[in-house]
Amino acid sequence: MSEVKFASNGDAQADVIIVGSGVVGALIANQMRDEGHSVLIIEAGLRINRAQAVENWRNMPLRNRAGGDFQGLYPQSEYATAPLYFPANDYVGLSGPNGSSFKQGYLRTVGGTTWHWAASCWRHLPEDFRMKSLYGVGRDWPISYEDLEPYYCKAEEQMGVAGPNDPEMQSPSQRSRPYPMDMVPWGHGDRYFAEVVNDHGFKSIPIPQARSTRPWNGRPECCGNNNCQPICPIGAMYNGIHTVEAAESKGAKVLAESVVYKIDTDSNNRITAVHWLDTDGASHKATGRQYVIACNGIETPRLLLLAANERNPRGIANSSDQVGRNMMDHSGFHCTFLTKEPMWLGRGPAQSSCLVGPRSGEFRSDYSASKFILNNINEVPGAATKALQLGLAGRELEAEIRRRAIHGVDLSISLEPLPDPNNRLTLSDTRKDKHGLACPDIHYDVGDYVRKGYDAASEQLRQIGQLFNAEEFNITTSLNANNHIMGGCIMGSDPSDSVTDGDCRAHDHDNLWLPGGAAMPSASVVNTTLSMAALALKSADAISQALSRDAQGATA
Repeated sequence: MSEVKFASNGDAQADVIIVGSGVVGALIANQMRDEGHSVLIIEAGLRINRAQAVENWRNMPLRNRAGGDFQGLYPQSEYATAPLYFPANDYVGLSGPNGSSFKQGYLRTVGGTTWHWAASCWRHLPEDFRMKSLYGVGRDWPISYEDLEPYYCKAEEQMGVAGPNDPEMQSPSQRSRPYPMDMVPWGHGDRYFAEVVNDHGFKSIPIPQARSTRPWNGRPECCGNNNCQPICPIGAMYNGIHTVEAAESKGAKVLAESVVYKIDTDSNNRITAVHWLDTDGASHKATGRQYVIACNGIETPRLLLLAANERNPRGIANSSDQVGRNMMDHSGFHCTFLTKEPMWLGRGPAQSSCLVGPRSGEFRSDYSASKFILNNINEVPGAATKALQLGLAGRELEAEIRRRAIHGVDLSISLEPLPDPNNRLTLSDTRKDKHGLACPDIHYDVGDYVRKGYDAASEQLRQIGQLFNAEEFNITTSLNANNHIMGGCIMGSDPSDSVTDGDCRAHDHDNLWLPGGAAMPSASVVNTTLSMAALALKSADAISQALSRDAQGATA
């Protein structure tokens, strides 16, 4: 088994150099190490400790807790800025008609943003891969659902996904293997909600989740703490750190607080090295045979643009001028109301059921698909805030908090964007991070496809409200981000209008791989993480083949 080599000046050499230690980079690192290749992971952010993060959450002010601050409990490296909102910073500059709806909240840390995700592990539908062919909108993938399906299975196995094995409760039902674990049991609120709506043209089904319903690969069974966002205190929910640690146990090396800023290429435009800055500002170099950029949908295109060189003046992998374009996220909004009958939400995972009927159909030629998640997050903070606004005190205050917590419903709705090259990430001319590297600017417009989807979803929500005889029924009008960042290094068959091929290999550099959300050419309307993981594993197989060809060429 080959090992990473470090020089006395801090430079490094390995078979595979991976930039970014989230779920995508971690899965590739783990597979490469299983196959005997030396692996170096270079991560811009800090290494954190679960116990300390849990304690930070317990001590967080009510304003942060009630306001959905999923980042404040995680220490931040001053050299790896992330977009923060408590207090807000201007690391990502947002503009355009819907710039505020692209306000992302990701982590730059060892293990990545899956430290604080909801663990939803949806697959794309087969039709999601053929949006242009079927509906005349968006783009087609250069691969099919059938091509990716074995990797969906593999990702579900490695991440430990629990899901329903009744095809009537699956979306999609085209599967070659069952889920590794049975579904997370529904609470009373999930069951009652489905009983009310499913006889009226809606379809509420279990959410597949990377959460243990039995001990799994060292993870304990979920005990229903209900604060999966921002931290699972016992590690029952999958986090990228689990796979990072697995790869490290096999000999992979991780460099934290190491910010990659420069990429070298040779006369054949192959990648020959990446350069990183340490916390003292000293530059070091890593050389390898195959290179993976697996930051996220913002940081990957940002790095490729930062690393422009003489041979690639518009940026690495950017001969098509598509790096940073086609930025996407599932724009979201909320519907809240009080029910007549008790819901008793707040026990178990943060999300367990979802209405998926609106994610498929001929309407997608005209407007966005949608999905409605029944949030299972404890309602007490919001109920307390509202009760205090009513001026109540004493027993009246306590009774009103209880009533609202028991009867409150919060539906989180997601809408499906289309790739648009004008939705673009560029480098700021004025804002720099602590290393002096340009911060990202993003121009964003959700487009009429999403706006019409909002109108259609709102009409369905009003029908649901009527079914519950809802009180204080409200649909929010501003669109929020969902942190499902896609499109900045879009894949395709034609190198003139895409960045990577179907294996996430850069068209411009035959030893550079850009797997994950940035490569995805359609968004579907479901959380992206499982598709990102499946793409990572598909890339890993292709990288293995490339390494084998390299070895054969070296011995020929």
